Parts: sequence; C-alpha cells; structure tokens
Amino acid sequence: NEHIYFAFDKSNIDAAAQEVLMRKAEFLKEYPNIYFTIEGHTDERGTNEYNLGLGERRAESTKSFLVDLGIEAYRISTVSYGEERPLCMEQTEECWAKNRRAAFVIN
Repeated sequence: NEHIYFAFDKSNIDAAAQEVLMRKAEFLKEYPNIYFTIEGHTDERGTNEYNLGLGERRAESTKSFLVDLGIEAYRISTVSYGEERPLCMEQTEECWAKNRRAAFVIN
C-alpha cells in the first residue's frame, strides 16, 4: 500500500512515482480480480475547491499511467479528497510533501 507523491501544485508522475506504479502494475496483473480506488490528496495550501480539482488531476494521472501499463480502466475508480485527509498536520514543507499524494485502496 505504498503511496506516490507529487511536487507542489503538480499532478505529473515523476520518476520515483513511476517506479512505484510499475511495481503496482505487476502485482495487479497477477491478480486480475482486484478492483481498487485511487485517492488524490493535496496539502492544505490553496482553496478547498482548487485542492479538490488538483486531487482529482493527481488521481486521474495515476490511473492513466496504470492503464498505459496494461491495467484495465474498469478496475480503477478515482476520488479526490483534496486537503481533507492529511497524513501530517504540521505546517512545514516536509509535512506538506507527505500530504501531496495518491493513495490506493482495494475495494
């Protein structure tokens, strides 16, 4: 259940995230009956509306990457929680970086 992380105000999949997603794709190919949700999250900076949109872009870019690796789109749902479910509550860059993520939940 490893998360992937994003740069501030970005939704693109960087090299570190690509490595994680390639491992996830291999696992998912071995277990074709697994359906899952990708949750998009942001740090607290920005408006709630903006962060919900950014979280959605993060979840969708993650889904697109997995689909490009051969995972069927119908197995993947997405949701954005924006800033509503932080992993870390401190107001530091280190903490904000932990909150800028895509998380995976098996349905």
